[in-house]
Amino acid sequence: MHTILVLEDDIELNNTICCSLEKNGYRVMGARTCEEAKNYANSYTFHMAILDINLPDGNGFQFCKWLKARSNTLILFLSAKDLETDILNGYELGADDYVTKPFSMRILLKKVYVILSRKSQEANIYDDGFLKVDFELGIVQQGVNECLLSPTEYRILKKLIENKGKLLTYSVLLDSLWDEGVQITDKHTLAVNINRLRKKIETEEHSYISNVYGMGYIWK
Repeated sequence: MHTILVLEDDIELNNTICCSLEKNGYRVMGARTCEEAKNYANSYTFHMAILDINLPDGNGFQFCKWLKARSNTLILFLSAKDLETDILNGYELGADDYVTKPFSMRILLKKVYVILSRKSQEANIYDDGFLKVDFELGIVQQGVNECLLSPTEYRILKKLIENKGKLLTYSVLLDSLWDEGVQITDKHTLAVNINRLRKKIETEEHSYISNVYGMGYIWK
């Protein structure tokens, strides 16, 4: 299930967007200020963020910079700012799309679907020349040799690769795995599974998973 952050200060519009997304099968969290959105982003991993620009404690452009510096979250700007310079600025900051208000909810939902689908297709294979993971087939290989992972190890691997370069705290990783049916409830059991995974995919020359002591894990 894709998780989407909606940052919009208009309460009624925020609720409308969130309800529409939830009805279409997305997990959604709505924020009305940059501070509230940052608190969510510090605790959860978002596949996409829908951002207004004019906000009570900042603007969506600034929040986009902050979010992009810490994750590969997809960005869709939703704003009444319809000047060419504003739209181009949004794309230069890494936006995947820019929708101006007023807008059609059906079109917004379609744009969200298309962006997430395109990203999912791009993310179907991880290949760095040594380790290859085909997420569509569920196959993990070192060169031509297949790595046999348990379902739990595979889900941990997938979650780490999806958040490459981003620190996943113990609580965030445990919560996201629980949402996918992996019933690991404590850091010790998580560490045991990650150590088994590392033995199967890493060598002295190829290290992927870094343990940030007391905090969590990063896929390097």
